[in-house]
Amino acid sequence: MANPLGGADLVVRDLSVGYGPVSALRQVSLEVPESAVVTVLGGNGAGKSTLLRAVSRTLSFHGGAVTGGTVSLGGRRLDGLPPDRVVAAGVSQIPEGRRVFARMTVADNLRAGALGATGGRAERAAALRRVHELFPVLAERAQQRAGLLSGGEQQMLAVGRALMATPRVLLLDEPSLGLAPMMAARIADTVREINTQGTSVLLVEQNAALALRLASHAYVLEVGEVTLSGPAQELAASDEVRRRYLGVVDEDAAADASQATATLPSLPRWKG
Repeated sequence: MANPLGGADLVVRDLSVGYGPVSALRQVSLEVPESAVVTVLGGNGAGKSTLLRAVSRTLSFHGGAVTGGTVSLGGRRLDGLPPDRVVAAGVSQIPEGRRVFARMTVADNLRAGALGATGGRAERAAALRRVHELFPVLAERAQQRAGLLSGGEQQMLAVGRALMATPRVLLLDEPSLGLAPMMAARIADTVREINTQGTSVLLVEQNAALALRLASHAYVLEVGEVTLSGPAQELAASDEVRRRYLGVVDEDAAADASQATATLPSLPRWKG
């Protein structure tokens, strides 16, 4: 199958996943080209987080298992590798809910992010400078316990920790979840900046409008299967996507419903 996006970096092909007897993903295929942002939309339980865990090889920690298909990065197969080898190959995941090490300092959280990375002291120092340039607050609070940071600052730390491994592909799971709109917008700006610097991003995001603005290409996942895919702008203009994920009501249908309601006989008011 030809790749509509050009040379793909991360390729997921016919991926199937199960949790015991329950099928969570069924023959899911997607591609993330080099230096692109690709988003996956879908409701709760669609399999979005499961997809990211399958790519990062952390699925077994959640009781799941890949039952078919392949995952590759730059032509190298990742399925079958342990999670630390996936990080070394160039894929880092930021899980939903941030999951920072609350009792450790900000600095130690960032050091932990570099543990699975290849490269020496100079590369780690360069990665740390990059993180501090993106998030100056992490430098200011380097010796503070991570659990004392605000939700937005913890999300910055989670992103920074993943960047310490200098990934080629960043897997982002619901980065705006639980954040105030201003902080969510700031995280979105950071994702753009990270991508501009050459890191590909596979984004799962409950804020579909935000995700479609960030992405060049999008997939819709429903009950473990890809039901729609295409350029993000085209999906943003799709009536089905607008209705189901962007909260846009069909204006003609709304007008018809309003007119029909206006012709109904009025009910007597309750007089207590």
